[in-house]
Amino acid sequence: MTEPLLQVENLSKRFGGIVATDGLSLDVRPGELHALIGPNGAGKTTLITQLTGQLTPDSGRIGFAGEDISRMPAYRRSILGLARSFQITSLFLDMSVLDNVALAVQAHAGHSFHFWRPARQERDLREPARAALAQVGLSDRLEARTSALSHGEHRLIEIAMALAGRPRLLLLDEPMAGLGPEESARMVELLRALKRDYAVLLVEHDMEAVFALADRITVLVYGRAIASGGPDEIRGNEEVRRAYLGEQKRPGGGHG
Repeated sequence: MTEPLLQVENLSKRFGGIVATDGLSLDVRPGELHALIGPNGAGKTTLITQLTGQLTPDSGRIGFAGEDISRMPAYRRSILGLARSFQITSLFLDMSVLDNVALAVQAHAGHSFHFWRPARQERDLREPARAALAQVGLSDRLEARTSALSHGEHRLIEIAMALAGRPRLLLLDEPMAGLGPEESARMVELLRALKRDYAVLLVEHDMEAVFALADRITVLVYGRAIASGGPDEIRGNEEVRRAYLGEQKRPGGGHG
């Protein structure tokens, strides 16, 4: 069996009396899309922020590409090949689509932000940005003002920004959030194509997309993994159905 690219071992994180991550272990293998699901407040985003280095775990270990990155700064994790998208997009709306992604290339390369003009002018920043935008199907929108694009296209730009750093593992935090049926279908096709070239850890509430895309699924409840396995195994798990899948009929609240 292929060695895991990402290995999380007995990870724990508390905020006062709240246990956000409770002795969690999971792994992601090269070429795998591993989905992380669970009710709101289950600790999914808290886990992602520990993986990327924005939060330090209280205990446990995070291994990536054969290295212990548990206490490694976020920028070094990025250089190793970890890239994240966020629940809420954060784009420069007055700038062009290409400029936004060129800035992501610039940040990954460790250049300072002499505002946006160098990122626009330098070929070694613009060409990777063009390539990343081509991967997400936005080659015809390079010079468009970002504010003119739809919410779904903003999601695609954000994924292009993650791809621009040439990652080995994509951490995608609810890329389907707020998308209509047509945009959701486009996103599913994109993720299906990306999993051929990248390992993906996907946090997502859209169960139709999760079961269509995932090779493995881990179910998180109160920071603890209650089940992990293939889509059919998870769909048939009675504890999972009681804890989470039955909730899909009811509208959700906040995020976790």
